[in-house]
Amino acid sequence: MTDMIDEDRTSSDFDDDFEPFDLEGAPELPAERYLDRELSWLAFNQRVLELAEDPLQPVLERANFLAIFASNLDEFFMVRVAGLKRRIDTGLAVPTNVGRSPVDVLDDISRAAHELQERHAAAYQELVRPALADQGIRVVRWTELADEERARLREYFSLQIFPVLMPLAVDPAHPFPYISGLSLNLSVRVRNTKTGRQEFARVKVPQMLPRFVAVGTGDGSDDGRYLTLEDLIANHLGDLFPGMEIVEHHVFRVTRNEDVEVEEDETENLIQALEKELRRRRFGPPIRLEVTDDMDDVTLGLLVRELDITEREVYRLPAPLDLGGLFDLARIDRPELHYPPRVPTTHPQLQPSEPNRPADIFKAVSRRDVLLHHPYESFSTSVVAFLEQAAADPDVLAIKQTLYRTSGDSPIVEALIDAAEAGKQVLALVEIKARFDEQANISWARKLEKAGVHVVYGLVGLKTHCKLALVIRQEKGGLRHYSHIGTGNYNPKTSRIYEDLGLLTADDQVGKDLTRLFNELSGYAIEKKFKRLLVAPLHLRKGLLKLIQAETRAAEAGRPSRIRIKVNSMVDEAIIDALYRASNAGVPVEVWVRGICSLRPGIPGLSENITVRSILGRYLEHSRIFSFLGDGDPQVYIGSADMMHRNLDRRVEALVRLVDPEHLLEIESLFDRGMDERTSSWHLDGEGVWTRHSLDADGRPLEDLQNSLMQQMAQRPRSGKRR
Repeated sequence: MTDMIDEDRTSSDFDDDFEPFDLEGAPELPAERYLDRELSWLAFNQRVLELAEDPLQPVLERANFLAIFASNLDEFFMVRVAGLKRRIDTGLAVPTNVGRSPVDVLDDISRAAHELQERHAAAYQELVRPALADQGIRVVRWTELADEERARLREYFSLQIFPVLMPLAVDPAHPFPYISGLSLNLSVRVRNTKTGRQEFARVKVPQMLPRFVAVGTGDGSDDGRYLTLEDLIANHLGDLFPGMEIVEHHVFRVTRNEDVEVEEDETENLIQALEKELRRRRFGPPIRLEVTDDMDDVTLGLLVRELDITEREVYRLPAPLDLGGLFDLARIDRPELHYPPRVPTTHPQLQPSEPNRPADIFKAVSRRDVLLHHPYESFSTSVVAFLEQAAADPDVLAIKQTLYRTSGDSPIVEALIDAAEAGKQVLALVEIKARFDEQANISWARKLEKAGVHVVYGLVGLKTHCKLALVIRQEKGGLRHYSHIGTGNYNPKTSRIYEDLGLLTADDQVGKDLTRLFNELSGYAIEKKFKRLLVAPLHLRKGLLKLIQAETRAAEAGRPSRIRIKVNSMVDEAIIDALYRASNAGVPVEVWVRGICSLRPGIPGLSENITVRSILGRYLEHSRIFSFLGDGDPQVYIGSADMMHRNLDRRVEALVRLVDPEHLLEIESLFDRGMDERTSSWHLDGEGVWTRHSLDADGRPLEDLQNSLMQQMAQRPRSGKRR
């Protein structure tokens, strides 16, 4: 629908004619206008914890939220806290937008993290564990078991666990062992019965074994009782140290710096450099020590000394540690204790024209742009089907694809391999620096190369984070471009739980834009002229600032104005300051953010026209949307970029403009519902406090947006228009 686009307006124009705000005479913005990003992230994880504390959530989902909280916090320490510490220790400047010293920031993080971890442990012990027990799922202790039950578990220990344990002594002949990051360990103090001498030993709890061991009934059935693996091992330490007296034993866990930094300009082989850095990451310095609250001072002192950590980095918590292990319990097959099953629908435009025959994706997309909304609409019958059809279609000449994170058995990767083996030109831009997926992406890159796929790794110094696929097809009128631009990764597994948007289009201008962008990523082209894309790092920030400025000037002139933004994180100071100035001009600004938000809403004279909401639930809100009223010519973009320095300055990101009137209405409706007071959400105030609004004045639950969207999609007609 190119007739709806100003063909003379390109994203390079955002650079060429962009004029920053004229700040002369404008009131100066207050110095303390940003919320601390690290504390804001911890506030996000608190919202996850509040879902675990919510008795209205199914109990196994509450256990899952406890595990998500634990996993999130692990990564926060491994990356964010580790990065702050490393920069302080090496004398590097530590960026902070709140005007405080990095040491003060670390102190605040430690204080908040201690409070949250204690609340997390209490939520398990006092809320979720009893609620699980009420449903017949009980986590028991060894002391609660009957003799015959202990005998059965002792046999299980002897046959399945004992052979893989490796007790490591610490004495003059055995130095203190290396403690791997995130491993669960038993510290053991033993006494030699002959000499009376006490020694220390460490036993690592095997990570490949189930964390929760079923107690069972003796006839092979599961009675819903579980014992933690570390409790089972702790009660068989005599088998590991025969002839020794067990004096003390406690559980502890170490978190290490696992951030990766690759100096790309110092090496010609990025994969080799990254693999070397991944090996180094395993031995990063400790940054957090979690111990059970019953640990004696002698053992704790030894751990603190040998691990070289500070008292601030010690977290005393009730057992069990590492509640990320609750992921195992959350997978118990009790449907009534989970969210009701929801099956994604196939988008009406992509429905097969005949029963039992696959849809012709090219034919459907050639008629009209398709706006996809996952997981409500199926990823498999849209994006995967699009790429699989492209791989099998003899008229397809070339496929170009970015891969940031994908699953281990990805049908998308297999489609690219099939296409290459069929003789098509296939380009895969694999981002091997996707954090914690580096090794998997290296493996995929090598597999693709062996199949004949042209594999590239993007631009030096930049991560390629954009979500793009381009198919070139020979048709009667010549070559035609079919494109997909998304807000989420090409990962069929996470597409079932991540909320994302994607545009399938045969628009020739989008195809030309993607062709230029892929050429820039795989070759040496320097191309700025895009028609329907905004691309970072060259001009996405400037483009958004210009759009914000246009709304500001409209408000100043008394014309209608509005800004709506949905992102995972809102941190970038230039964007935030522009939104403050828009608010001061009278522009209504609505920000829907899942995670970090450094913007202070609702402050008179600064942001009284800005509201910030957050929605968490069954699905992880992941889409990024930027909507501007545009003086009657709506400017609405979706894409991969969050409002963070790394996204705007150090990554290749892409936003695509939506032009179909129905798509614009759908985005408007989504915002209307997301920001509605009748929708369950968290509200942010100017002090950085998030308050949950989940019940109405009569105590009835507010609308669950995700649930209602899924129901709405399921009831939609199988063909025809979306409305």
